[in-house]
Amino acid sequence: MITDSFDAGAVKFPDRVCLQDSNTRLTYREVESDSHAVAFALGELGLGDAHVGILTPNNLIGFVAMLGILRSGATYVPLNGRDAVDDLIWFMHFTDVSALVCHAQFAPHLARIREGVPTLKVVIGLDEPVEEGGPCIADWSRAHAGRRVAVRKPLDAVAQIKSSGGTTGRPKAIMQTHRSLLTAYRIQNQFTVPVKEPVHLVVAPLTHAAGATTMAMAIFGARNVLTPSPDAGGILEAIEREKVTHLFLTPTMIYRLLAHPDASRRDASSLECVMYGAAPMSVEKLREALALWGPVFFQAYGQAEVPGVITCLSRSDHDVGDNPKHLKRLSSAGRPTGACEVALMDDDGRIVGVGERGEIVAKGELVSPGYFNNPQANADAHQFGWHHTGDIGEFDADGYLYIVDRKKDMIISGGFNIYPGEIEQVIWGHPAVQDCAVVGIPDEDWGERVTAVVELKPGQSVSAHELIAMCRQRLGSTKAPKDVVFWDALPRSTVGKVLKKDIRSQFGAKR
Repeated sequence: MITDSFDAGAVKFPDRVCLQDSNTRLTYREVESDSHAVAFALGELGLGDAHVGILTPNNLIGFVAMLGILRSGATYVPLNGRDAVDDLIWFMHFTDVSALVCHAQFAPHLARIREGVPTLKVVIGLDEPVEEGGPCIADWSRAHAGRRVAVRKPLDAVAQIKSSGGTTGRPKAIMQTHRSLLTAYRIQNQFTVPVKEPVHLVVAPLTHAAGATTMAMAIFGARNVLTPSPDAGGILEAIEREKVTHLFLTPTMIYRLLAHPDASRRDASSLECVMYGAAPMSVEKLREALALWGPVFFQAYGQAEVPGVITCLSRSDHDVGDNPKHLKRLSSAGRPTGACEVALMDDDGRIVGVGERGEIVAKGELVSPGYFNNPQANADAHQFGWHHTGDIGEFDADGYLYIVDRKKDMIISGGFNIYPGEIEQVIWGHPAVQDCAVVGIPDEDWGERVTAVVELKPGQSVSAHELIAMCRQRLGSTKAPKDVVFWDALPRSTVGKVLKKDIRSQFGAKR
């Protein structure tokens, strides 16, 4: 079970701080003990095989609850508190959630949640009850202190059901097994071994990449610091104050750190590994970050269906110097890790060779069993005996994988297939650009009109004509945007991904 990964760290480092916020520190021994108490209480309520959700912002007790759910044998359903309440209700209903661990800030919505989730039996508070007379994790930790739970689930049992995020519509419910998650932790740890006692800064939601990193790094006895301020200045200050060695950031957050006036003033010399992923990364901004902090960066490519580590671009791969061949690798997603088989496939199921583009497909123990209660999505994703990622890629002769774009984001303009990612890399390279997204807008003449939406750095300016000319020079007239528009902020999901469907819908509404 994936709790074994945490327990290995608790055995070796029982007295090290495991979780820390601005007010509280919990050791590995305390977290392990409290999570056993939670598991015992869930078993007493008959919830050992139930689907149990957690709805909370990053919170120490929330992590204890997650461990307890997994330890009890129940299936963990992570919920992102930044999502709209109606979307949360829909997902809980769809995944048959029977119990909900809920932070007090969501208490005003509980009547709606109970009405919309008929399978919900019990709502559990964190440090205090959220319903009159209801249970809470803190009380369970005291009442059942010293209890031990010895539930053992098969490695191929479902450990958690995770939302796909819904960037293209209603989210899918992705089932992840104990085996696939343990495989992901093992591979990540091979690339992120600490030199000194590790300090992991928790910036992203614990329901997503930060939670996986916290679980994986338990084996090293990492101190996981929950930052009270997730803005760029607060992160930079926390890195200096806590002597942070490891953290996970989305590319968008890295861009914001680089643009912050404290980026070069704060002491970040403690950093050993800055993990990034979940979205394409600007090569120019990556080079800027390498110049500022050194070769501490590590990229992992995967998706919830194939957790995290299909390929990795190691820290040594980022140490490129001025070698043109090595510089090109910064635009890649690295090489296969061995966690699964990975190949590129055309629409007819043929595996394509080096230098050819195809959809990235995978199979093996890293791949999840599929989607909960969604046979059509399972059939679509598992054609020809492989899991289909929906990403278009190309391998070079050295085995590096270059992700061209999402298959669904490809633009067909004037009869040509155009991949937005190529254009975005060029626009990201302009010093005034903070972020950008390229989409195809329906057009009577072109079929789809290549359109770039640009978010500028504070106080910076550039003209649409200048960006179009830069793209024409680098990519030719076919791929260059026909239009460039400037928005104050790109629409993003609650985990920082740019929502191209929202951009397309805004243009559609204007039309």
